[in-house]
Amino acid sequence: MLGAPIKISSSPSCCSSSENRKAIMLSPVCLDKSRSFQFLFSGSKLQCSKTLDIKQLSSAKFRVSRGSKFRVFCDSKTQELQIRRCSPLLEKASLPSNGAPLSDEWKAVPDIWRSSAEKYGDQVALVDPYHDPPSTLTYKQLEQEILDFAEGLRVIGVKPEEKYALFADNSCRWLIADQGIMATGAINVVRGSRSAVKELLHIYNHSESVGLLIDNPEFFNRLAGKFCSNASMRFIVLLWGEKSRLANNETLGVPVFSYKEMVKLGRENRAALIDSLDARKGYRYEVIGSDDIATLVYTSGTTGNPKGVMLSHKNLLHQIENLGVLGPAKAGDRFLSMLPTWHTYERACEYFIFTRGIEQVYTTVRTLKDDLRNYKPDYMISVPLVYETLYSGIQKQISSSPNAIKLIVFSFIRISLAYTELKRIYEGLCLTRNPEEPSHIVSMFDYLWSKTIATILCPLHVLATKFVYKKIRSAIGIQKTAKSGGGSLPTHIEKFYEAIGLEVQNGYGLTETSPCIAGRRPYYNVLGSVGHPIPLTEFKVVDSETGEILPPGSKGIIKVRGPPVMKGYYKNPLATRQALDEYGWLNTGDIGWIAPHHSVGRSRRCGGVIVFEGRAKDTIVLSSGENVEPLEIEEAALRSTLIQQIVVIGQDQRRLGAVIVPNKDEALLAAKEASVVDADAVGLSKEQISSMLHEELRKWTYECSFQIGPILVVDEPFTIESGLLTPTMKIRRDQVVAQYKEEIANLYK
Repeated sequence: MLGAPIKISSSPSCCSSSENRKAIMLSPVCLDKSRSFQFLFSGSKLQCSKTLDIKQLSSAKFRVSRGSKFRVFCDSKTQELQIRRCSPLLEKASLPSNGAPLSDEWKAVPDIWRSSAEKYGDQVALVDPYHDPPSTLTYKQLEQEILDFAEGLRVIGVKPEEKYALFADNSCRWLIADQGIMATGAINVVRGSRSAVKELLHIYNHSESVGLLIDNPEFFNRLAGKFCSNASMRFIVLLWGEKSRLANNETLGVPVFSYKEMVKLGRENRAALIDSLDARKGYRYEVIGSDDIATLVYTSGTTGNPKGVMLSHKNLLHQIENLGVLGPAKAGDRFLSMLPTWHTYERACEYFIFTRGIEQVYTTVRTLKDDLRNYKPDYMISVPLVYETLYSGIQKQISSSPNAIKLIVFSFIRISLAYTELKRIYEGLCLTRNPEEPSHIVSMFDYLWSKTIATILCPLHVLATKFVYKKIRSAIGIQKTAKSGGGSLPTHIEKFYEAIGLEVQNGYGLTETSPCIAGRRPYYNVLGSVGHPIPLTEFKVVDSETGEILPPGSKGIIKVRGPPVMKGYYKNPLATRQALDEYGWLNTGDIGWIAPHHSVGRSRRCGGVIVFEGRAKDTIVLSSGENVEPLEIEEAALRSTLIQQIVVIGQDQRRLGAVIVPNKDEALLAAKEASVVDADAVGLSKEQISSMLHEELRKWTYECSFQIGPILVVDEPFTIESGLLTPTMKIRRDQVVAQYKEEIANLYK
């Protein structure tokens, strides 16, 4: 025990002189490394020839020689102090202050929990209703759970800067595990359960992870065959479920801990540290630095093997401190979480909302509709696909109504679409690439006519809001704002939500930028854009061939610089150099432009917003040399209710084609209404579906610069399980083309 007196009793077993039996207290000041020292005792006298000058006694052995005098030999071996790296504000009470007050500034992501516990203590932080057991935690309870879990990780050997895989889905325990790992100074490597086993194994081994924290036994059993023979695991932690449900013989030699065991270990060890000064002295304390890596997030892998993006605490703290500009958020509001929690957009936004005292409710894709109605969240963040699905559901419900109601509702929607379009004109929120601003006379005319007609339509729009849109919004359930990210939201869907009064704000970012670097503000919600850059973030658009900076309104490659930009790709210096230049500019690989500034006219409030037009790697080059951006055509085609999924193809061909997954139910319904088939028909032939799809493409894409020629109709939807969708629900174009290579080749014969 460090610096403690050593009590030696002279007894018959250790001393030939029984009359000298007495207790002698030794209090060594300190000892030198790996040396022996000789203490001489005569009766009650202690003689020592030297004052010792070492601070730690970790292991001492004493030998007593027989005789009237006896010698005590102390063999000392020093034990290295264990490094205990802490989140400076979260574990402020544990850190030695050295006389100086510790700062309340956030230096690491887990620091936010101390601030939130102090501000919002007994308010509900999260509700997780679908796991066993269901969980509800206040901000105080959440902070303590994170501290206990982090300490449990230290007990089982988690060390700073080592990597630990966290493969799990949305839940309160994912958040606690994520923050627990970060709080120890270790680095978590995150992914969800829907990823392929091969991909998860690649991520685990490439990241050099040494331990696995996994969602449940069923998920582990799916991985076990490949993982246990191809990956080195120091331990396994089950976040949910019982260890007894693990497959037999799959974890031989690897310790397995349940979530409850981890929390118990941590709670007991924390209590021991609080009670014992000596125990605390066994550590060398360090604080987590802002530039330390917090997490490795592997990209979605749309163009090959995913790359490990190194995000620091500083990167994520920039998001936490600046996402507030995208909209007000106040304590007591409710947020519905349904995206994968490891999805960087969801993750950063969750960190942010927990600093504002918001209640988070976890949901699933299966329960989303019910939870939107039951919980009525103020905010929800999701990908465009979810908002498209909600839109399709509304359209379908309206279309199935009696003819009179259908006519009234669609008429109201057309009026409201016209009203909101006019409103954007006189408010100066119409997007344009034209750098030349209009004259004052034209601007005044624009303002007056749009304002006049909008005023005429306004009573009808108000009437529709009261009797129609209120019910639609109630069915959707979102009370304030819906955030969309991870791709472009089709314009017609944006306009529909605007018409019914539901604010949908699009944002833009990449995993490599932590992720959010631009977003639409409540008062500058410019449709068609991804909004203004968030604070401290710089944008420029450059020519893809020369690298020359292009003026506003010119389309090129988007580059970004600022605090959210990653440190680089893990173990991939070549890819890092290709993405990041010496001045800190990240090549996003995206095509877009910056809206020019106008002082007057219908675009006067749009200057500086970023417009995203697709991935540079998605560009299709026809044999004529023409470049085609497929996203515009795909978005237009998806306006058809008959088209469920589409990938435009045509690289090195004379014309474009498409691979289409039809919505068979809608196609059958449309065929019956058009008397293409009998009313009692139960299906359509491939030729009938193909003919209808060609008609739909002509109808919805006629305004696009390029038209689609031959199409390939496929029966099976693109899914994550089939490898044709990324875990963030983006279509893997290269995989679709590869899977249907022969069929596509036949299209062009």
